[in-house]
Amino acid sequence: MLKIQEIRELIKLIDKSSINEFKYENDGSKIVLKKQGGTVASYQLEEAPVQSVVQPTEPVREQTQAAEPVKASPEVKQDSNNAEEDSSLHKVVSPMVGTFYSASSPDAEPFVKPGDKVSKDSIVCIIEAMKLFNEIESEVNGEVVKVLVENGQLVEYGQPLFLVKAE
Repeated sequence: MLKIQEIRELIKLIDKSSINEFKYENDGSKIVLKKQGGTVASYQLEEAPVQSVVQPTEPVREQTQAAEPVKASPEVKQDSNNAEEDSSLHKVVSPMVGTFYSASSPDAEPFVKPGDKVSKDSIVCIIEAMKLFNEIESEVNGEVVKVLVENGQLVEYGQPLFLVKAE
């Protein structure tokens, strides 16, 4: 089975080429990439009897969720509800399913903690997904009000990680 990063590279290469359709099959897995209007619009991922047709960014979330069921703790859900109630605060959300890390290494200081100022595009945490460490950046300038998840906790796609009071 191809790794997510390899699939992304295939999408980029096919998008830049004159190829309109690409099919790959290996060990019961099949990937079909098709262009629409000059860009790769969708692809099909098949595993044994399961078949799914989705947009290019969807397999990352769906395939990972199927492999690793993620359950949020009750306190995280409560914090998420509080975040939704306070519309004046900006939510920095997880762009993927993975493991949340507040620092670059276990003995390092966290990237941010409540009361810290952040600027747009400053790194606020790392999400590990499929052995890849992805730096997550703030989308706004402001002050971190609350960290909504614990270090080492599994997070879901779209789950709020931080509350930031935007400036």
